[in-house]
Amino acid sequence: MNLENYMQIALDLAKERKGYTHPNPTVGAIILKDGKIIGKGYHYKAGMPHAEREAIKDAKSKGYDLKGSTMFVTLEPCCHYGKTPPCTNAILEEGISKVVVATLDPNPLVAGKGVEILKQNGVEVVVGVLEDEAKKLNEDFFVYITQKRPFVHLKVAQTFDGKIATKTGSSKWITSQESRKFAHILRNQATAVLVGSNTALIDNPSLTVRYIQTEKQPVRVLLDSKLKVPLDYNIYNNQAKTIVITSKIADSQKLKELSKKENVQVYQLDLFDGKFKIKDILEILYQNQIVHLLVEGGKEVITSFVRENIFDKISLFMAPKIIGEDGISSFGSLGVLDIKDSLKLKVDDFKRFGNDFYFECYKENSPVE
Repeated sequence: MNLENYMQIALDLAKERKGYTHPNPTVGAIILKDGKIIGKGYHYKAGMPHAEREAIKDAKSKGYDLKGSTMFVTLEPCCHYGKTPPCTNAILEEGISKVVVATLDPNPLVAGKGVEILKQNGVEVVVGVLEDEAKKLNEDFFVYITQKRPFVHLKVAQTFDGKIATKTGSSKWITSQESRKFAHILRNQATAVLVGSNTALIDNPSLTVRYIQTEKQPVRVLLDSKLKVPLDYNIYNNQAKTIVITSKIADSQKLKELSKKENVQVYQLDLFDGKFKIKDILEILYQNQIVHLLVEGGKEVITSFVRENIFDKISLFMAPKIIGEDGISSFGSLGVLDIKDSLKLKVDDFKRFGNDFYFECYKENSPVE
């Protein structure tokens, strides 16, 4: 096998933990000696050993001597002390002679330093094998580190004519069960799921991961400037933590009651023309180590992220149904008067779920690949 084949194995290992390692990146590693894979590992979750150390542990548990071996790792080995010791130390201690890295770590504490330390100590290092795939795997972590905000992922489920509900608000179910299952995979990979008060009032969602097995539930984020959502609604149940973003005009009695709930955190923000600023919301979520934010709506919330041009990815599910012009559109007014001024997207992936179509999109000028 060539370098790409071995790196793909490491990437596949990392994918097994996608969504479980935040605020850390998702990383996989394998160790090769005499043409044979002798160790495999992935980063299980934050605070636990990194993928490199897990692969070393796996190989040694089988009795292998690692001297002269080659390690393939999907992200540059760390070289600083955090909750765990540097992986560069472990690589050098075991006498691993070559390290193949998919992509450098954007974290300023690493950012090429790990590679340099290995080179200075006589280790052969190759960087850039399946780099695009590795960056895509950790697209959320890269944005979180470099832009100091959560990766913003908009999710829309609509009809062929771009409607998310009828004029009465009926929307269950626009898409198929196959689409909904995949939507829960997206939820499972996110750190948090966000909705506005209208969606919470109309749908009364739990915003939890169902349909698939999971080890954790994403944090629920509710935008509710007046605290209109009743405290006995599903978004406040004990199945997950909830962050409520409200305003200075919120009902003081409800604020007191919310403060007594163990699984609820409340933040008050200023309103501008009756709305929150997206940057203010993201600052709060960044402080709470929300790496990947899945925005599930509704129309006004989705539109506000698009209008302020603060999003990284759109997952759009389209069902072969037509509601008509009196339905509720996926997006509100964006002030586009000429087609050349429309928001242009590139489709990075396309799938079929039953009769539904799925599009994974980025902005045309997006640095995220």
